[in-house]
Amino acid sequence: MKKSVFLFGLSSLILTGLVSFIAKKRSATHVIAHRGAWKNTNSPQNSLASLREAARLGCYGSEFDVHMAADSVLFVNHDHSIQEVPIEKSTSATLAAIKLSNGETLPTLEAYLNVGKQLKKMRLILEIKTSQLGKERSLALAEKCVEMVRKTKTRGQVDYIAFDYDVCKKVKELDPKAQVTYLNGDKAPAQVVADGLDGLDYNQNVYKKNESWIQEAQQRKQTLNAWTVNDPESMAWFLAKKFDFITTDEPERLLDLVKK
Repeated sequence: MKKSVFLFGLSSLILTGLVSFIAKKRSATHVIAHRGAWKNTNSPQNSLASLREAARLGCYGSEFDVHMAADSVLFVNHDHSIQEVPIEKSTSATLAAIKLSNGETLPTLEAYLNVGKQLKKMRLILEIKTSQLGKERSLALAEKCVEMVRKTKTRGQVDYIAFDYDVCKKVKELDPKAQVTYLNGDKAPAQVVADGLDGLDYNQNVYKKNESWIQEAQQRKQTLNAWTVNDPESMAWFLAKKFDFITTDEPERLLDLVKK
């Protein structure tokens, strides 16, 4: 009898500890490196070097931006042009000849994902850039991104983000299991839920102006990410609100705060 009571008590203690551990893990805020970890290494933003550095630091994920060249090849870069060359109006041959400041060539999405999948513990946060050539091209880019993720077998590692709401919905249509969040900051959580998206990924100032959205999103089991959070005071504010993710140009600083 005493043995049974002891075993029951021990089982309850283990279960309580496990639940506490899981709850703690779920409440942890994850660090997303904005365009990779580049600021303290002088690596080009969105380069393979900045991607690898984000992984070396132990970031949960690294964000990057994708455009489509005139001949439909996908390239990783933040701006719509690089070294005064417009990406959407240029051929892949022209873009492939461009060298970044560290000697790398401008990476294609295929090359980027193939390097990323070697960094198995890190999420690859793929931003589908809104086309300057119109809605149809933005949607075509979304299709090409989903195709490339499938081709490189990185579906289990890639999350999608976009400023264009129709692009977000298109990705969900193409891959219902994909994690897709919206960037523009003009949709309340109820609308995002109704349209089948997974969360909010808004500029930090949007949340500060609409604090009620934070609790509403959490109650609706939506993920929350804030960008681009670089100063310690703002980092502490979002950590206190138990955001799922914070995107930053200062991953080293945020990682130190998260560990405290």
